[in-house]
Amino acid sequence: MIIVIDYGMGNLQSVNNALLSLGFDSKISSDPDDLKVADKVILPGVGAFKDCYDGLEKSGFIGPIYDFINTGKPFLGICVGMQLLFEKSYEFGEHKGLKLLKGEVVKFPDSIVDKGMKIPHMGWNNVKNIKSGSFFDCVPDDTFVYFVHSFYAPVVESTVLSCEYGVQFSAAVEKGNVLGVQFHPEKSQDAGLNILRKFGEM
Repeated sequence: MIIVIDYGMGNLQSVNNALLSLGFDSKISSDPDDLKVADKVILPGVGAFKDCYDGLEKSGFIGPIYDFINTGKPFLGICVGMQLLFEKSYEFGEHKGLKLLKGEVVKFPDSIVDKGMKIPHMGWNNVKNIKSGSFFDCVPDDTFVYFVHSFYAPVVESTVLSCEYGVQFSAAVEKGNVLGVQFHPEKSQDAGLNILRKFGEM
């Protein structure tokens, strides 16, 4: 069973529909106790970092997320769900994250606007596979995936896929059983479905 966490923030139905289309047993759940029986967990996220963290906290998911990750079972964060894995974010102030990965989340610099680039970074962009032997070996160099974000995590030790949009940033991260993608696999056509398929088969 794959549990897609419902804490009031995220594109839940499209993620779950993608999993169901691939033949996996999955469901959207707002019950933290479901993480006790889950085989895999997905943390989606759309909106502001602090709102997402507060939503997790108010819904009672913080402790159960740590407990689930300690089992060694696969955990995937998507978009802001990936950003929440880091220590902190500077989106509208300084806010703590889940601190599962070292690093922080920052805003795209205004200087990229001077180069004719728009914020948010929205649409298709290609990624680079910068660390072999990872879960994300299923994503070849220069694969195009779909992004929507104004804040990003710089390239750090856990980065396995990078992307360039005025600056280099983490497109995907991995540390043990904890995985994260800044892009939306459910909107990234075959490339995204391949990631969800591999995750479901772990």
